Amino acid sequence: MTSLITKPEPLDNELRFHGQKGHVESYFLRANHPTRPLALWLKATILAPLHGPAVAESWFIFFDGEKNTTFANKQTTPFSAASFSGDGAAIKVAGVDFVFDAVGSARGSMPSPEGTARFELTWKKDESPIAQPLRMLPFRFLRTGFFPKSKMETPFPSLHLSGRIELPTGTVNLENWLGAQGHNWGKEHYFEYAWGQCVFPEHDVMVEAGTGRVRVAGKISPRLSIMVVRKGARVFRFDTIFDIWRQRAEVASDRWLVSLRSSDGEATFELDAAHRPMVCLGYDNPNNERSYCFNSKLAKATLTVRPADGASFTCHSAHGAALEFLRREADPRFPHVV
Repeated sequence: MTSLITKPEPLDNELRFHGQKGHVESYFLRANHPTRPLALWLKATILAPLHGPAVAESWFIFFDGEKNTTFANKQTTPFSAASFSGDGAAIKVAGVDFVFDAVGSARGSMPSPEGTARFELTWKKDESPIAQPLRMLPFRFLRTGFFPKSKMETPFPSLHLSGRIELPTGTVNLENWLGAQGHNWGKEHYFEYAWGQCVFPEHDVMVEAGTGRVRVAGKISPRLSIMVVRKGARVFRFDTIFDIWRQRAEVASDRWLVSLRSSDGEATFELDAAHRPMVCLGYDNPNNERSYCFNSKLAKATLTVRPADGASFTCHSAHGAALEFLRREADPRFPHVV
C-alpha cells in the first residue's frame, strides 16, 4: 500500500536560494521609536541574475522626521563572500551580521559619502498573539508554486528593539523601539506594488497589506489587494485576492488607501507619507530590468475594521507605519540609492 507523504512547507525564514539563476531574496528589519518620528530599516539581499554571478547586498536607512532627513546607502559583495545559513537566521553580508530569530541581533557599519554609520541592535519577539508568524498568501500553492513569482512572509510581525546607532550627525539610543522582520523571495520583483505594515500597541492590533500588479503570460494584471488584521488572538483575513469586486485601492505618489471586504467583514487601511522622509531605492531584477522602491518608515496610518460580528474599531498612528511603493520610474524628489 503506497502512502503519500506531503513535503513540509519551508520555515518562514528558510533560505530559498540554492544557487539557481534568476532569483532575488531579501530579509529586512524595521524599527520605530515608540513616540518620536525616528525609524530604522535594514536589509540583506541576494540577487542571482540570469547571466553572471550572484551578489549579496546590505542596505541601511535611518529616517529622521524631526529634521526631515535620511541617511541611506548600500554595500554590494560577491555572494561567495557572504554567508546565509540554511534556516535564514544567521546572515553575514557586506559589513553587517544578522541573527533573525525570536531573540535576534544586528551589528555592523554602513559607509557613505556623508560618513559611516555604525550600529548594534538586539531584539525580542512580542509576547502578544499578534506577533505570531504571518503568511499573507492564503494558500500553500501560492506560497510555494509558480504564481506569483514573488513571495512574502513576515516571520516576526512585532518586535521590541534596543541598542545604539552612531550616525555622522550623532548617536541615537534605541530603547524598546517597535519593529518587525520580513522575508521575501522569487524569480522577480512585482511589476508594481504598494505595501504597508503597522502595529498599534495601545490596541494590541497589527495590520499588513499589499496592492500589486504582476506579469502573467506577458500581460500586466489589474491591481490585486490583500490584507490581514490581528486584534489580540482574533484574526481578520481579507485575502480573496482575485475577487476584484470586493476590493478598492487608491495609489498616489506618497499615499495609499486600500479597502477590502470578506466573510470576516470590511477593513480600510490608509497610509500617508506626504512631507515625510522617503528614499528611492534601485531594485534590480534577475533579467537586469530595474525597478524603484520608494521607502518610508514614518507614514501616518489609519485602520478601520468593521467585523461581520462584533464591534467596529479604528486605530491611528501618527508616524509609525511602514509604507513602500515599487514603480518603474525613479523620482528626482527623493534621495536615490542604486
